[in-house]
Amino acid sequence: MASFEETFTQPKTTVPKKSSGIIGYDVPEGVDIRGRYDPEFSKILTRGALQFVASLQREFRNHIKYALECRREAKMRYNSGGLPGFDPTTKFIREGEWVCAPVPQAVADRRVEITGPVDRKMVIDALNSRAKVFMADFEDALSPSWENLMRGHINLRDAVNRTITFHDQARNKVYKLNDQTAKLFVRPRGWHLPEAHIFIDGEPATGCFVDFGLYFFHNYANFRKTQGQGSGPFFYLPKMEHSREARIWNNVFERAEKWVRIEKGSIRATALIETLPAVFQMNEILYELRDHSVGLNCGRWDYIFSYIKTFQGHPDRLLPDRTQVGMAQHFMRSYSDLLIHTCHKRGVHAMGGMAAHIPIRDDPAANEAALELVRKDKLREVTAGHDGTWVTHPGLVPACMEVFTNNMGNSPNQIHSMKRRDASILDEEDLLQRPRGVCTLECLRLNTRVGIQYLAAWLTGLGCVPLYNFMEEAAAAEISRVQSWQWLKYGVELDGDGLGVKVNLDLFGRVVEDEMARIEREVGKEKFKKGMYKVACKLFTGQCTAPVLDDFMTLDAYNNIVIHHPIGSSRL
Repeated sequence: MASFEETFTQPKTTVPKKSSGIIGYDVPEGVDIRGRYDPEFSKILTRGALQFVASLQREFRNHIKYALECRREAKMRYNSGGLPGFDPTTKFIREGEWVCAPVPQAVADRRVEITGPVDRKMVIDALNSRAKVFMADFEDALSPSWENLMRGHINLRDAVNRTITFHDQARNKVYKLNDQTAKLFVRPRGWHLPEAHIFIDGEPATGCFVDFGLYFFHNYANFRKTQGQGSGPFFYLPKMEHSREARIWNNVFERAEKWVRIEKGSIRATALIETLPAVFQMNEILYELRDHSVGLNCGRWDYIFSYIKTFQGHPDRLLPDRTQVGMAQHFMRSYSDLLIHTCHKRGVHAMGGMAAHIPIRDDPAANEAALELVRKDKLREVTAGHDGTWVTHPGLVPACMEVFTNNMGNSPNQIHSMKRRDASILDEEDLLQRPRGVCTLECLRLNTRVGIQYLAAWLTGLGCVPLYNFMEEAAAAEISRVQSWQWLKYGVELDGDGLGVKVNLDLFGRVVEDEMARIEREVGKEKFKKGMYKVACKLFTGQCTAPVLDDFMTLDAYNNIVIHHPIGSSRL
């Protein structure tokens, strides 16, 4: 995996107009703010908040660097033919009889959770959606421009304080919070992502420390009063591959609790199991977080992305059409079942996967058919033993809530009623079984369309994008990218539509040309001309045809949204 210093090159620099009274941000020693100055942003980027973020960076940055180096070493083993598996040295943890700290009453019932970016109207709509939880996302659903990040923190502060409003001028309507709202969880970025608008001791800040640190510092006290019933704040933790990474988070939480003098175990988090290596570390991840855990979640789209990435050096493990890789595949069902068994054995929530459908307003029949697919998926989850599920649109909340309530009744969860002991016999072969299916030209075309359009939106500040009746975030684009790369690298035969041709650079080039023309027809010439579609196409095709697979698409694309301003920091 290339480091940020290796991939980050020459950010844009904007020289502001001369204006009296601009003094920049008041920063502690060693901190340099290179993002645009704004008086509202300065209420988030206070000296105290920046001192807290800097303290986390200084205490834990070497631990992160070591964890990322371990990822690179594991990648080399997998690329040389090795397979991920259970660690024999931690067998005592997997077979031990320990449990995590009791789940706080405030989040005992999580049967439906809604996720989305931290833009102002989304925060209000999601908190008012009647879901049990809203996961506000600084990661896959957000394009991490300086404006998005800072305004996201303003929005969450106002939400916690219950002062958030939004005036839709086109409709002349003011949105505000209902009396009863969803519980707020926050997902910071993963360990690998930098925040290049803030430098600490001469290097870019770690994105997750900026996200976690600013939110926690400004909101922990009010959150515990208004939402946490004396506990919290609550978080989701993304992209971990090993329990050593969970140990870092646990230490960060303990450091934060000491900093503000709240009791140990106040902060609670759900870890996403969305990488293939992490499925073999679920017990170990919970063990490291046992004082701070409220469960694990099946991040199934990123899990598919990780399956391809982990086996990029294995031509015998090619993924079929993405539409065929659902929970009916044995390796996916085994992953879900083992997660349920593990979580319930340890006394915490086992959260199900995302329903990414969005309402099809102009076609009631198609909308009902899509809703029925969602209901069947959620019925599978709740009968398997999941305690809750994810949706990406408020319109899906009632249907999913009905499925879970019909099967769970008044019980807030299934932690003690669905142990899934049958899943305890699942082994490495179950979790690594080769997926079955065929490869088609239509899938290659869909991957190309989705990947380019998502990147084009991401480059203009949108990280959550409606495409073909689904709300897509970075994971969908990552699947598009790595599957196209894999098919190109190994010359996959398109055996599912009777063509019998093999994927090569010539075919891929024609597909890209065709799909760019289709995108222009679908979005219109004017939007296509003004948009970032050509830049996105260059980025996407470059990554699909690269000799070495990039670990994350957004690391390369990030260079295009970083804008440095000469006026940023001052030390008063």
